Amino acid sequence: MTSLTLYIGNKNYSSWSFRPWLGMRMAGITFEEVLIPFDFANGHPAIKAISPSGKVPVLRDGEMLISESLAILDHVARQAPGSGLWPDDHLLRSKAMSMSCEMLSGFHALRNACPMNMRRPRKAIEVSGAIAADVARVETLWSGCLEQTGGPFLLGGFSIADAMFAPVVNRLDVYGFEVSDVCALYMRRMQALPAWREWEEAGRAEPWIVEEDEA
Repeated sequence: MTSLTLYIGNKNYSSWSFRPWLGMRMAGITFEEVLIPFDFANGHPAIKAISPSGKVPVLRDGEMLISESLAILDHVARQAPGSGLWPDDHLLRSKAMSMSCEMLSGFHALRNACPMNMRRPRKAIEVSGAIAADVARVETLWSGCLEQTGGPFLLGGFSIADAMFAPVVNRLDVYGFEVSDVCALYMRRMQALPAWREWEEAGRAEPWIVEEDEA
């Protein structure tokens, strides 16, 4: 594997950056991290210099730039087939892809109302029907997978599915959602990961304050 550079946004807020960063850390993949703080007033000038879309995360692999969290994770998983990022079992691998795509394109009510925020004090919010439906769907997915595989993660070992849903763990925690015991245990297991703690501690220490928004 060539040298990899992962460009990310603020660790306190950037849910899309968190996904590939956590997955790569958990897989033991070596990469250089470059953090570019959000600057909405200036239209992310530093980000646009390396990302045609003006968004993060972006992975540089040699001369190639790969954007979008799931594409980045898939790229490194195929280059490191022993990493476990995609489950070995072909049925579980397809399940992981299905869940990751659903996370990529869905759960808009939850994501819009409850942006990832590592240093937000735990406080419940008023929950609309759409948000409740998103949370119920998350719980159904998580509990079904954990029952099927026995855990400790969604599809047995840590996979791309866990990385893609990691920001949801933060959201359900800091916005005070009540979840089942099975889901609560899974959330605690994710938050106890050394890689999670490394990211969270760095996010809490950041000086930047951004208006709450999905990133």
